[in-house]
Amino acid sequence: MKRTVTAELLDSDAGTPGEIASSLADLRLVSRWFGGSRTIIDLIRTVAAQTGQKEFSLLDVAGASGYVAAAACESLQQQGIKLAVTLLDKNPSHLNGKFRAVAGDALALPFADKSFDLVACSTFLHHLEPDEILQFVNEAIRVARKAVLINDLRRHRMHLALVYAGFPLFRSRLTRHDAPASVRRSYTPEELQNLLGKSRAARVEISRHYLFRMGAIAWAQ
Repeated sequence: MKRTVTAELLDSDAGTPGEIASSLADLRLVSRWFGGSRTIIDLIRTVAAQTGQKEFSLLDVAGASGYVAAAACESLQQQGIKLAVTLLDKNPSHLNGKFRAVAGDALALPFADKSFDLVACSTFLHHLEPDEILQFVNEAIRVARKAVLINDLRRHRMHLALVYAGFPLFRSRLTRHDAPASVRRSYTPEELQNLLGKSRAARVEISRHYLFRMGAIAWAQ
């Protein structure tokens, strides 16, 4: 399945406030029930296991209202792992959660070197072209003390079919446009491995997760 790029409506807030709110609610539902939160939780657990560390400061890039970060905090706290979360999103209207939040550019992170233990993103990377992925990952590695965590969709024909089958679950017309567009413009694990191999990461681990999700850990050192 060839990668194709179609602009996503939520990226530009191309909708009424009600439509945007409904689309963000759709994303929370998908993340909760279809692997989004679980993937980032698994990645953080892997870092904790490999480093022996139990407390992390985490920058969630394109974190919107923080629903993925909130789910991660709740789940990991039960396993003795604590997160101090900061959200970053380019659209201030998305930042309505309970965490510290900053409006800013993911390709030019407004933070000093080694400001956070972890820099993470969920369903963000497929919005970027290959040269932008390198720019973002290198910026994230600059800001991270431990690792950069990537949680994203896997491009696959069956994944696209499942998205169309899930249309009755979506409340917003924005989601019905953006969901298939996201699958079509996402990457494969092999493509992501190749791209991250060109970054400043000390080493890269790629993993496959539930319902066509993939994860990557780009270690800062």
